[in-house]
Amino acid sequence: MDRRVWFLLKLLLAAICCFGLSLAARAHETPVTHVVFPRYFSILDTGKGFDWIVLQAAMEKTSARFGPFTLSPSREPVSVPRMLQELARQDGAINVIARATHRDLETQFQPIRIPIDRGLMGMRLLLVRKADLPRFASVRTLEELRHLSAGQGTGWVDSAVLSAAGISVVESPRPGSLYGMLAAGRFDFFPRAVDEAPREYDVIRKSHTDIAIEPTLMLRYPLPRYFFVRRDAEGDRLAERIKTGMEMMVKDGSLAALFHKHKGPLLEQAHIGKRRIIELRNPELPPETPLQRSELWIKP
Repeated sequence: MDRRVWFLLKLLLAAICCFGLSLAARAHETPVTHVVFPRYFSILDTGKGFDWIVLQAAMEKTSARFGPFTLSPSREPVSVPRMLQELARQDGAINVIARATHRDLETQFQPIRIPIDRGLMGMRLLLVRKADLPRFASVRTLEELRHLSAGQGTGWVDSAVLSAAGISVVESPRPGSLYGMLAAGRFDFFPRAVDEAPREYDVIRKSHTDIAIEPTLMLRYPLPRYFFVRRDAEGDRLAERIKTGMEMMVKDGSLAALFHKHKGPLLEQAHIGKRRIIELRNPELPPETPLQRSELWIKP
């Protein structure tokens, strides 16, 4: 073979090798982020799809900086206790959750402290027995509300809020049974978020014809709903990406736009301006809660 041809062939092989190494390096620099969130199964989780709409938007906002991603639900529905167990494991079935925050949760997992629902979780309507509607219509103060009892799921942060306010709380380890317990007189009211109450009521109204959404009262307390990830290197990377994306959404108004699109109609349906509001303190609220950032919270 001619010496010049051999030299050109060696240059071509070297160029091909360098190009392959360059592609490999780029693939290593921009790994695909696999994000798996919990699949719910309780009727009390019918409105949680909004969490993942927001997460999808935050991940898309950051694609140019952090690279491609996949977002999918867990293969099987998971209860809240199992959800926390899976998130705690490095090889768990999920690597992100959305929950109302409290001190213990922020100690165990890493919060992204931007409220997904702009604080709507802390605005509570009361589901009650229809026969008790006149009784609730006469309630004007927290002192009067203390004569009535509330129902909650075991371990819900709302239980601490209600108990700190002097309200008796009846808990159930099976949240789906709470409507049946309300109908049976086990407690007097079931507080649900403004966007949860009408959606859940539409699900149970035919099977529990004696239950209604109380039209005159609303409880309000600070209760942000955050995304949480593990406290490890992978969790740090995912937290940075979610926080970056959500901060971009706050700044460009897209988080507020999603909120008004998906939550606005239910908020209007609640007629908050016509309700008496009873303010409660949240003893489980971590001191790092960004209450001073007014742009993160709804202003009804």
